Amino acid sequence: MKATVKVIGASGQISLGKEFAGRQVLVEEAEPGVWTVRIATVVPDSERWLHTPQVSRALSRAIEWAAAYPAQRKDPSEPTQLL
Repeated sequence: MKATVKVIGASGQISLGKEFAGRQVLVEEAEPGVWTVRIATVVPDSERWLHTPQVSRALSRAIEWAAAYPAQRKDPSEPTQLL
């Protein structure tokens, strides 16, 4: 494990480095003065349904279908045929 010394600024912030700029992190306080900082991906509650196994399978099937039937240019005046 690599350890570095950081100084907490007057506003209570520390810098983890530019390579982490814009990333979301999970900060866990194990006890007063002891923190674990982990990179995380936060999913909004309104989008959580997209990450369920049922939706994941449906999206996988849709992607497979789209790969098998790529989009083609059509003349908008021609009638549409459904598969």
